[in-house]
Amino acid sequence: MDPCSQTATAEVPTRTGANPEYLQQLKDLDIPEEEAKKALILTGNVSAEEAAIFYFDSLENQNAEDEEEDERYYKMVFVVNMELSMGVGKIAAQVGHAAVGLYQLMQEEAKHREKVCRWDEHGAKKVVLQGSTTAHLMELQALALSLGLPSYMVQDAGRTQIAAGSQTVLSIMGEEEEVDKVTGRLKLLN
Repeated sequence: MDPCSQTATAEVPTRTGANPEYLQQLKDLDIPEEEAKKALILTGNVSAEEAAIFYFDSLENQNAEDEEEDERYYKMVFVVNMELSMGVGKIAAQVGHAAVGLYQLMQEEAKHREKVCRWDEHGAKKVVLQGSTTAHLMELQALALSLGLPSYMVQDAGRTQIAAGSQTVLSIMGEEEEVDKVTGRLKLLN
């Protein structure tokens, strides 16, 4: 039988399958077959028109959700331990360690990979801030962890300006609003 020909008697729709006549009409609208079947079943096989409306509404809703997700901006923040009196070059190196350490940590955990991709797609925003003491950095890290934000604390090797094991920079990454709950009141490093 020619699948494009229409018969006067449509097959009786079932709850478990899609009406073949309606299915063909949806396929003619360039709706993928599996999506067309799903739309027909979910609309009770009432008509191709009902299923098409359902399908296109679903697409619209999905696009709105995708746009909402795209509007989420991520940033990586570095909090420098100011009690250590590090030189500019030392701070730059420690921030570099913090960036690489946090990036590697996030690549290891599947749940964070999407965040890294979104962060990168939107310009890989990075902000360097001032933390007052080691205890302050540890408090910030605890708060970040309680909010589910990935963080990484750099401990210096002690080869140059400061003692081995000194906690120099805390890095945190996540949605801007969430990260700001942790570091929003800190001053920029200048």
